[in-house]
Amino acid sequence: MKSIGIILAGGNNNRIGRLSDKRAIAALPVAGSYRAIDFTLSNMSNSRVSKVAVLPQFNARSLNEHLSSSKWWDFGRKQGGLYVFTPTVTKNNNSWYQGTADALYQNIDFLKKSHEPYVIIATGDGVYKMDYGKVLEAHIAKNADITVVYTTLKDTDDDLTRFGVLKLDENERITEFEEKPMVSSSNTISTGIYIIRRRQLIEMLERSGQEDRWDFVTDILIRYKNMKRIYGYKMEDYWSNIATVDSYYNTNMDFLKPEVRNYFFRETPHIYSKVDDYPPAKYNAGSDVKNSLISSGCIINSKIENSVLFKNVFVGKNCVIKNSIILNDVYIGDNTHIENCIVESRGTLKANTYYCGDDGVKVVLERNDRYAL
Repeated sequence: MKSIGIILAGGNNNRIGRLSDKRAIAALPVAGSYRAIDFTLSNMSNSRVSKVAVLPQFNARSLNEHLSSSKWWDFGRKQGGLYVFTPTVTKNNNSWYQGTADALYQNIDFLKKSHEPYVIIATGDGVYKMDYGKVLEAHIAKNADITVVYTTLKDTDDDLTRFGVLKLDENERITEFEEKPMVSSSNTISTGIYIIRRRQLIEMLERSGQEDRWDFVTDILIRYKNMKRIYGYKMEDYWSNIATVDSYYNTNMDFLKPEVRNYFFRETPHIYSKVDDYPPAKYNAGSDVKNSLISSGCIINSKIENSVLFKNVFVGKNCVIKNSIILNDVYIGDNTHIENCIVESRGTLKANTYYCGDDGVKVVLERNDRYAL
């Protein structure tokens, strides 16, 4: 393909709460056996983008460990490959990425040494499937300077202050772009996926760097809106951003719907992830599982309903788990009730305890010593 890929995976925000205490948002587990960044990496691979750079920053260790081998996404090759560029102290720079444009600017040598004419920029916290090749074809056909992939929010409860809001004319040229407005009459939003010519991106980044402008949306897209030909490309299929507790919970719950599971996991192209060597889930006497995702390595002894259990979870006897997400390597003692919760990974829930999100989703963090139960 005539493009390289760049995945912006360094951001963090307070809306995801304690779930980002020890991991980047792009490393959040999704759908039982995946990480959020797997969807963007798989889209790159399936679109035949052979050279991809990931730019992590905040709590990068978990993400770096997940990306330790590029073979899972078919980037283990002589030409191209997967690159991970964390902020680096150099003679001329000793700061972290100060924004999305700065993350690109600090790695501008990667752009200059590449020979592909186009760049695909995407975030690492989106759950979706997309052929970037089709976006590139539309970009070239319209002679666009920049193409922004957008979607229309169907849920009126979604918080528009999280997104860039667009308005387009009849030719899909972007006429207005407002970043995270408090109030908006439009529900058309940017998905954080862009295509731009590589040489033009280098020029814009160098100018922004000279002027100490570090945000890609504010200092490039919005600033050049009336000077460059910026077009939109509509994403018609499933798309979700997981950067808040509620959106993370709802996205995982979406995978309990057969149509969503079939779309991501049975229909081609496929989504890939790093594979752990756990045995299949084990269901002992007393287990009763309804409409739930149970991952490998789990041992189930109780009732589970409308829930997602990630890898290596142990559920004791006489427990009830409803409408909840249990992350990796959690031990749940006997007679425990969990409802409307997200249980953080590597936690130990003592026997005879009760957890319930009465006024919304509750994030449960327990660090009890499981051997002292």
